[in-house]
Amino acid sequence: MNVEVNPKYEHLRTFVERIPQAMEAEGTYIYGGRRNLIVKMTATDGTVLNVKRFQQPRGLNRLIYSAGLRQPKGRRAFDYPRRLLAKGINTPEAVAYIEDRNAMGLLRLCWLVTIQCPYSHLLYEMGDAQPEVYEPVARNLAVFAAHMHEQAVLHLDFSPGNILWDGGSRFSIVDINRMRFGAVTMVAGCKSFARLWGPKRFIQLLVEEYARLRGFDPQVCVETTMQARRRFWTHYQKKREMEFKLEL
Repeated sequence: MNVEVNPKYEHLRTFVERIPQAMEAEGTYIYGGRRNLIVKMTATDGTVLNVKRFQQPRGLNRLIYSAGLRQPKGRRAFDYPRRLLAKGINTPEAVAYIEDRNAMGLLRLCWLVTIQCPYSHLLYEMGDAQPEVYEPVARNLAVFAAHMHEQAVLHLDFSPGNILWDGGSRFSIVDINRMRFGAVTMVAGCKSFARLWGPKRFIQLLVEEYARLRGFDPQVCVETTMQARRRFWTHYQKKREMEFKLEL
């Protein structure tokens, strides 16, 4: 078992080292789907931690990650917060990365440990929100997204569950193992909004403000986003039942 701890949190090493065995018994359940498990744990010094156990990679991916041809998801998610925070992009600070391999060196499981974000809201709340609720959120989120893109960072899964919100004007991104670093074009930036939930007008306001902040044509940006949004949600509806009335 390999354990890497952020030097700032070296005092938590003993606690971190027992996380793989203790997380299910001692952690407070947050999320557990087919692939990953996420729990909240409190360290011995009172620090509240978010612990994510990634599903074991399969097939060719397991060989690619094990051979170092590509970093495992947990490793990327451990390295990226430092880069994001240095650019003024809010994301939970990384505490530790744990990796377990078999005798042949093949990756089995990995764990990511971060500080638990204090923001209690997710953008799922925009699903059927009214204008008095979604209008300020749209404008504030546009500021956050524009800053992120101007800093040459693109979140490749900019979706409601990966954007934490304090209920006011502050946001934080999570699930950051899928990021692209480099200039963010107008098209790439606009298409990144396709997965967001909420009324059509919420998306339009967000994109119009985003375009203004980045110096793009608002009409072109809205058209680009809405085309990408229709494609995404049309495909989504074929596989899953919608949890809110969708305006395309």
